[in-house]
Amino acid sequence: RRINMIKRKICVVTGTRAEYGLLYWLMKEIDADKTLELQIIATGMHLSEEFGNTYQQIEKDGFTIDKKVDISLSSDTELAISKSMGLGMIGFSVAFNELQPDLLIVLGDRYEIFSASSAAMIARIPIAHLHGGEATEGLIDEPIRHSITKMSHLHFTATNEYRNRVIQLGEQPDMVFNVGGLGIDNIKKLKLLTKSELEKTINFEFGEKNLLVTFHPVTLENSTSETQFQELLESIDKLKNTQVIFTKANSDTGGRIINSMIDNYVVKNDNAVAFQSMGQLNYLSALQFMDGVVGNSSSGLLEAPSFKIGTIDIGDRQKGRIKADSVISCLPNKNSISIAFQELYSKQFRSIVGKVENPYGKGGASKKIARIIKDISLVNIVKKSFYDFMFFSQ
Repeated sequence: RRINMIKRKICVVTGTRAEYGLLYWLMKEIDADKTLELQIIATGMHLSEEFGNTYQQIEKDGFTIDKKVDISLSSDTELAISKSMGLGMIGFSVAFNELQPDLLIVLGDRYEIFSASSAAMIARIPIAHLHGGEATEGLIDEPIRHSITKMSHLHFTATNEYRNRVIQLGEQPDMVFNVGGLGIDNIKKLKLLTKSELEKTINFEFGEKNLLVTFHPVTLENSTSETQFQELLESIDKLKNTQVIFTKANSDTGGRIINSMIDNYVVKNDNAVAFQSMGQLNYLSALQFMDGVVGNSSSGLLEAPSFKIGTIDIGDRQKGRIKADSVISCLPNKNSISIAFQELYSKQFRSIVGKVENPYGKGGASKKIARIIKDISLVNIVKKSFYDFMFFSQ
């Protein structure tokens, strides 16, 4: 009967290279399913020349972008980002009106995703939120993430603890699914490059010691990006026989300062190289040959443990997230970072790292999510009732 032929339209919004890397296999699953129709909206850093026009990578991967919502990322001041959020609301509401999706999929906690979720909520489009329930106490992303949780109807979390936190926010337990971290699917499914293939691709030679550095602004602190990053650079300067790959900061407030500091550093140091966007394959391939990931990016927590390498997590950006034993947390000053480097290269730490288990699971999240969004009833799903915990006095 014809009634069964109507495909469920699943709209995925992506705004950054990192988040697209996490969504890639889920998008492939949706695209391959005969009962689902994939819609893609590209926004944010994907559409910015300064950040590498990474929407082209989405197209190169064989996907069709249905709509582009340009939120004009010409500046990273607080005022500019608020304006970008406003432009996002306008652009997403127009896009949703045209695409009429049955379900919106969003990941994480960035301001453009907040705009997309807000517009969808007003349009009564059900929202599935990935990687909710996490905590990042140094970031504006923290309240954004929990706000998106409250606007969403289906939740896919990376650990059981995060699932509990989403339920604590009043979400119905039968709508909250712990599927593990999405990033692990990439590690399991991508055919990673060999050392020589990667060296040729990124024009970089690995040395005796190798580090990958990703440092983003800490958005709930005033003007600390420059100071903290300078302390990190000075710590790196003290290391001997070390090759360094920098991946640049995102479009958060203060990101541009960090990126110009990276450019200056790379010009003066021939052991260092920098990328605006390495791409998922090159990035994960590089992790195989690293002694550690240094900085404050979530990938040091979510993905690095799967490669049995150390992470030096600097400052408060990831404070509150679940961390494997391979993560060394330190303060954003030269002394603390230098001590962390000593620990990273110590024999004792090396033996710990070799046995570490990734707390974000062993992969398979994309398949689990695709199965659930395909079969779950969306009838009246936008009418949510608040799930009350029973509070007992001690």
